[in-house]
Amino acid sequence: MNYEFFIAKRIIGSKAYKSSVSAPIIKIGITAIAIGIIVMLIAIATGLGLQEKIREKVVAFNGHVSITNYDSNVSDESQVPISTDQKFYPEFKSVTGIKHIQGVASKFGLIRTESDFEGIVVKGVGADYNWTYFQDFLREGRLPVYGQEMSQEVIISKYLANRLNFKLGDSFQTLFGDNINAMPRIIQYQIVGVYDSGFEEFDKTYIIGDIRHIQRLNKWSADQVGNFEVFIDDFSKLTEKGTEIYKATPSNLDVQTVEQKYGSIFEWIKIFDNNTYGIIGIMILVAGINMITALLVLILERTQMIGILKSLGSSNWSIRKVFLYNAAYLIGLGLFWGNSIGLGLLFAQRYFGLLKFPNPEQYYMSIIPVQIGLDYIVLLNVGTFIACLILLIVPSYIITKISPIKAIRFE
Repeated sequence: MNYEFFIAKRIIGSKAYKSSVSAPIIKIGITAIAIGIIVMLIAIATGLGLQEKIREKVVAFNGHVSITNYDSNVSDESQVPISTDQKFYPEFKSVTGIKHIQGVASKFGLIRTESDFEGIVVKGVGADYNWTYFQDFLREGRLPVYGQEMSQEVIISKYLANRLNFKLGDSFQTLFGDNINAMPRIIQYQIVGVYDSGFEEFDKTYIIGDIRHIQRLNKWSADQVGNFEVFIDDFSKLTEKGTEIYKATPSNLDVQTVEQKYGSIFEWIKIFDNNTYGIIGIMILVAGINMITALLVLILERTQMIGILKSLGSSNWSIRKVFLYNAAYLIGLGLFWGNSIGLGLLFAQRYFGLLKFPNPEQYYMSIIPVQIGLDYIVLLNVGTFIACLILLIVPSYIITKISPIKAIRFE
């Protein structure tokens, strides 16, 4: 560290300097950095949290990739069966990154009570079904157990239970019919669990039951299912894995990713990214402008010092570095307080769920989710630090225009 830099640092860090007119400007600059990082952390964490939770809810009911027969059916009801005698079942060994595959079948039905009725889709599942997602959704009771015998146990959504005045342990009749001229077939189900995914579009539609009922109603054999649901390890590779699965399945089978099936939902959640990028840009710009103002005030207030250093032979760049180092310190202070407060708020929301959506049905959940990741926290802090310093390089150029003689006489 050279002599003039040492002198400048001592002057800039002195008590007289801290109590000068620039002190309020410096505090505003630090506060702007802190507020900016808090807002950016919240925007990214909530945006990623919403995307992740909505994806989880859609995937819970459909899997990441669906394998079906080619047919003209576009409804939720399984019509053309697929044999489970496939090379990719029960383990999809030909494609890496596959976590699980399960066979399911769905059929439209009508729940009938003494005073009401409701159209639903019974999703039939078997012993290979992955209950992980529904374990998280379960609000009352337990998950059904499907053994050797055909079971009447089902789990029903909280939406349908409230709609039909059902409670845990109740039994109800469900009518199935493929022909309006024929008598409907009736199955008596018993509620052993109540789930709530928060995704009303699915909650008001699906109950989960034994696939053997669907097979019997459709006159299928025990080795036939309506479709296969495939779960992958990494959602970011969904398109890539969807293509690989398509190539690894027979030509008579169709493959559709969950993004293709529910394009409108995934297009909607991508808007969160655009909003987040906009917030980040605005916050960095506001913080940068505040730091530029603080730097200009520092330069103006230290004009005489600049003149003295120049008369001692200091170069313009060495003097500019003094102010840029000091600005970097102030930016670091703002980042420290911003991260301390911002991460504190995010962890409080994550573990205690303090904030909730005023209209949960619009966002498919009641509590505002947050996703905290070291990767984006580091990138955000480094990016903000570098961006603010780059913005300060141009205004620091004013130091080169200061004349030593005029600066020493400056008051």
